[in-house]
Amino acid sequence: MAFKLTVNQKSYTVDAAPDTPLLWVLRDALGYHGPKFGCGVGLCGACTVHVDGRAVRSCTTPVSSAEGKQIVTIEGLSLHGDHPVQKAWKEVDVAQCGYCQSGQMMAAAALLSRTPHPTDAQIDAAMSNNLCRCGTYTRIRQAVRKASEFAAHADLVGSTTTKLG
Repeated sequence: MAFKLTVNQKSYTVDAAPDTPLLWVLRDALGYHGPKFGCGVGLCGACTVHVDGRAVRSCTTPVSSAEGKQIVTIEGLSLHGDHPVQKAWKEVDVAQCGYCQSGQMMAAAALLSRTPHPTDAQIDAAMSNNLCRCGTYTRIRQAVRKASEFAAHADLVGSTTTKLG
């Protein structure tokens, strides 16, 4: 069956069974390798992408439910890697192995788009379903705080390139 998808502001038509996980369409059919396969049952968060601004697990999201919606992967978060979350992740030096980091960043971006100045409790709650086998949770929380600061500063100077979400 053919599905029309918009991924990172580009239009695609893909042939897939309606219940094919969005993750496999993104990775295998469209070449977006930012979302990772982790657990395959939506528990680890490595496959997190945005669908109409919401963080979703692409490994359990059927491609049929994403048709006609705006899908954003880590590759589409910003044109030049200058999204506040991406800048903060680099500055704080969050990643160790890096496998979970695209999912972590997508979850953080979704949190900040709806809660620009989250408390530590809000950060912990929003990020609790994203697993990191290296245990970089303290640095992840620091990076989310730093991204919030970067975004607030960008708003003050009127930047449109670092808009959240």
